Amino acid sequence: MEFKDYNSQRKKLVLPEYGRHIHDMIADLRRIEDREERTRQAHAVIAVMGNLNTHLRDTADFRHKLWDHLFIMADFDLDVDSPYPIPSEENLTYHPQKINYPCRQFAHKQYGRNIRNIINEIAKLEEGEQRDMIAADIAKFMKVKSFEYNDEYPSNEVILADMARFSNGALVLDEDSLNGTRLYKQQKQNLKNNNNKKRQQQNNNGKRNTFRNNNQKKR
Repeated sequence: MEFKDYNSQRKKLVLPEYGRHIHDMIADLRRIEDREERTRQAHAVIAVMGNLNTHLRDTADFRHKLWDHLFIMADFDLDVDSPYPIPSEENLTYHPQKINYPCRQFAHKQYGRNIRNIINEIAKLEEGEQRDMIAADIAKFMKVKSFEYNDEYPSNEVILADMARFSNGALVLDEDSLNGTRLYKQQKQNLKNNNNKKRQQQNNNGKRNTFRNNNQKKR
């Protein structure tokens, strides 16, 4: 009966991208007794491995990677003179320590985990219109996230009460600020004040011109 050598019956390839012929060549290297000859043949194998990956020649440390792959395919049991530090199995198979998944419980899940941190940072800002505008935007965000979580919009009183409680009383808003009414009124008042200043400046300029013209006529 003819014996058939199937790949499924052969030793599993460590780096399949190099093919079985390269693995066989490296296995033959390990059987060479003379160390100098073994080193010379190792350089020849590295050259063949480089020819199989010509598209990677321009990458950094290309030859260094080839030598690392050579030792990997040799099961780290190959005594040759390498131009690079010989890697160890422990260094290449290092696994980082497992990071435990955070399991902290927190209230008000509908707003998300970081909402308290955001509100605390806003509370540190200088009091004024800009801080109130930012706080109002966060309050609107809280309202939207609460709707996504509970499938219904909470009342403005609930949102504003949570905002004040999370900030330890530093951010106290009213419904006008949440709805944008107070901001509109403030902008309207600012526009009115600017117009009054311009009008007053024009009147003052007119009075100066009239006074200057009268003095010129007297002369």
